[in-house]
Amino acid sequence: MIVATPVTEAGLSAAAWGKAHWIGVADVEDGQVRAWQIHEVAWDVSHDEGTHGSHHARIVRFLKEQGIQAVVVDHMGEGMQRVMHTMGIPLLPASPGDAQASVVAALAAAQA
Repeated sequence: MIVATPVTEAGLSAAAWGKAHWIGVADVEDGQVRAWQIHEVAWDVSHDEGTHGSHHARIVRFLKEQGIQAVVVDHMGEGMQRVMHTMGIPLLPASPGDAQASVVAALAAAQA
């Protein structure tokens, strides 16, 4: 499963989705991260440049390009939550600390 989560540059879980500067993308198989890449998306910069719709479109484009199947996140605004629901992308709760461990834990809890 391909999962996205907001991260710090050091790979720790970050708080917000729509104002994230980096997004970690994990390919998780059999409860293990098989591939991990951090993308500098700079949504913290672009968030206030233009309308919410244009910002959401930027995020949707990223999700589609990366083939994201779930998002592990601590906080996401209502509008973006609706977008995720429409796209059929589940939102799973993040945990503090290592972002890869947070992704693995969220998927395990969702499957339990």
